[in-house]
Amino acid sequence: MVELANLFKALSDESRLRILNLLVHSSELCVCDIQRILGFSQPKVSRHLTYLKNVGLVKNERKGMWVIYSLANIEDETTERLMKELKDIFDLNKELKNDLVELNKAIKLGMCTTYCVIYPEKKFKGVRSKK
Repeated sequence: MVELANLFKALSDESRLRILNLLVHSSELCVCDIQRILGFSQPKVSRHLTYLKNVGLVKNERKGMWVIYSLANIEDETTERLMKELKDIFDLNKELKNDLVELNKAIKLGMCTTYCVIYPEKKFKGVRSKK
């Protein structure tokens, strides 16, 4: 029961819901992408991602100079079911839809995630690749 209560505490914050929405729809993002899309400071994004990681909703992986966040592989049936329902609920919310518009704009303009996940072997203007 404690895990379920902690899960709902994690979902009780607007910023964490907005971050989860982006991860549900993009699969992977780095902190600076989330920061850029939502207009949050880096410490705020990192703090909320750490909270979500501690309750088992997200995971991270280092790729070069970036730390990439994605949804965790959920093995608990209750949490898995809740996440499926959340995605449907996210799709109904106007503010979260607006965040997805910003996500799509950021993808078109080129994001850090694009540089290190999709095209890691290429060098982009203003971005140094670390080998």
